[in-house]
Amino acid sequence: MNLLDAHFVPAVDGVAYGLLLFVVAAGLSLAFGTAGVLNLSHGTLYAIGAYTGAELSDGTWGGLAVGLAAGTAAAAAAGAGLSAATIPLARRGHLAQALLTFGLALIGGNLLIEFFGADELPVRVPEALDSSVTLLGHRYPAYRLCFILMAVLLAAFGTWVLTRTRVGAAVRASADDPQMLATTGHSPRAVHTGVLAAAGALAGAAGVLGAPIIGPGAGTADTVLMLSLVVVVLGGLRSLWTTLFAAIAVGEVQTLGVSVAPDWAPYLLFAAMAAVLILRSQFTEPATSGAHGGGDGGADPVEWLRRRLSASFKGRKPGAGDTAPVPSEAVPTGAGAAADKAEAGRAGGRGALPWLLRGGSADGDLASRVRQAAPLLILLGVLIALPTLLDAYTISLAGSALALGLLAVSVTILTGYAGLPTLGQTAPFAVGAYATANLADAGWTVGPVQIVVAAIAAALFSLVTGPAVIRARGTTVLMITLAIGELASAAINQLKSVTGGADGLVGFPPTQALWGGEGMVDESEVYNYALAVAVVAVAVTLLVLRSPAGKLLIGTRNAEARMRASGHPVGRYLLMAHIGAGALAGVGGSVMVTVQQYLSPADVGFEIAAFALLAAVIGGNTSVIGALIGAGLIVSTRDWVASSWPGHGHLLLGVLFVAAVYLLPRGLAGLRARSGTGGRGRAQTDRPPSDHDSATAGKVAP
Repeated sequence: MNLLDAHFVPAVDGVAYGLLLFVVAAGLSLAFGTAGVLNLSHGTLYAIGAYTGAELSDGTWGGLAVGLAAGTAAAAAAGAGLSAATIPLARRGHLAQALLTFGLALIGGNLLIEFFGADELPVRVPEALDSSVTLLGHRYPAYRLCFILMAVLLAAFGTWVLTRTRVGAAVRASADDPQMLATTGHSPRAVHTGVLAAAGALAGAAGVLGAPIIGPGAGTADTVLMLSLVVVVLGGLRSLWTTLFAAIAVGEVQTLGVSVAPDWAPYLLFAAMAAVLILRSQFTEPATSGAHGGGDGGADPVEWLRRRLSASFKGRKPGAGDTAPVPSEAVPTGAGAAADKAEAGRAGGRGALPWLLRGGSADGDLASRVRQAAPLLILLGVLIALPTLLDAYTISLAGSALALGLLAVSVTILTGYAGLPTLGQTAPFAVGAYATANLADAGWTVGPVQIVVAAIAAALFSLVTGPAVIRARGTTVLMITLAIGELASAAINQLKSVTGGADGLVGFPPTQALWGGEGMVDESEVYNYALAVAVVAVAVTLLVLRSPAGKLLIGTRNAEARMRASGHPVGRYLLMAHIGAGALAGVGGSVMVTVQQYLSPADVGFEIAAFALLAAVIGGNTSVIGALIGAGLIVSTRDWVASSWPGHGHLLLGVLFVAAVYLLPRGLAGLRARSGTGGRGRAQTDRPPSDHDSATAGKVAP
């Protein structure tokens, strides 16, 4: 009985919290399941309602009613605006939507802070509710009981509208068959706008009513968004009742779970989210038994690369069997694809390293070599010259950009080549970073040792998490990797003896560039070390991507079913890509620690994952150099441009997100391809990339 008494109030709190999340998640589910919009700004819609309601609250029933009406209307208007913003992206898949709405969330969050202030606003509820009542022998806040009642009524009203009214029928029809809906005289676009406005209204109403529970302040929008995503994943999109039960379960974990098992509660939600997504992908995704390495019809690209490198350094000609076969139907046809394919067959007698230096061209003539190598050489020349042109602070920013660039390149490998869009690459990035910081703290300060250990640790982490990722496709991959990233963040906050918790790690010795050297403290020395590591890592990455291993990944992305039918072990290819990308991310984390000389959870959080994905999109789906340029643009916007406008860094980054989505549908590499074709390839290069788009004609963009 004492145990029940001790946990009774947290259990009831869990119901209130869960019902609040249900109202928010119902709007998110409506936006995604009906309007087809993956809205990462949904937490900002909640914050709009919360800030508005708190500002208008005056301790009276009238103030509560006015705040509820104004907050709901403001969030509904923002939802309608979101509809207008996402309609042009209808054919580009959920990845573009996620980036756009994340950028809008950054802009909206900055504007809210600018208008309402950075401090958490007090919320004044009516006097009758600002008290406690007796509930089964326990004192409990009256407002929370009232909120439970209001949330139940709101849920019942929403269910009635969706299932029993003509409006609900039109909404359901727009999700199932918009063409048929149009024949009945309804405008699918108007329904789309109405659905997103209704989703915004639900989030805004939840913000107003939930402000006394989850007050408006810094981080509120992110917390609500993440928990709502967990609810939607656990509850699914088919039934409001399953969403309700999932929301209450999440609420109980957040309150009762923290009270009963504080060490385990942070892991439960995202572990459950990942488990549900993985189980669903087992039954809904196209993977077969070969997805985990079954099948032996295709040559192993790692084995091919080992033999090719061995042949290059020994100066002998590898046999014809060294070339990994790729079925012609797996790679798009066209002049570029035919040239790449022919080169793959002829490269056997000339070695991989000369082939890389020629940029993968079929004829190997001088003009082609110069054209292929020009972006690399220009960028390398600029990077080498930076220490002589910039001040110490800007040089340190350039080093940070190189670290983020390596993370962005790892995202490019997964998103552009393997077809696995990711929001969780900060997990292996964090593994490499914390491995380096702990090595330095233990006295292992030699740079090459730190790099190798970081890469191995991150690769092992990716090996463990890879089987959970490679079976899924599209939006499911985004959600699984997001869950993995959040689990890593929870572990970082819990394992204080290794990570320092929320305080991070600082005060460890500086890195030595080589054995016997002094620790690097000068910004130019640190930058040159970071540049050397980045050059080697990018060179190895390009070597692999321009080999048949890269072609196999492109073939897997473009025609997975045909690759499987040809006997290729697609799962093995994807797993190796995941491990390699993880190792590269670990190297980036090691470089970041060396440059910064401190490490905090914010350096490896969700925001950094979104920045890396944006950098990959800015560069182009398969452009390694473009990803590095995109990372430099993000760091310069966040830390250099924003320094001239203090307090508006997120606003500027949000504008960068929005501009990149609209103006660079195929990234910088797409602009280069368009200018190179002189408009002849317009029909192909103008096509916006979807969640499964790939490089033009199977080429590897530098």
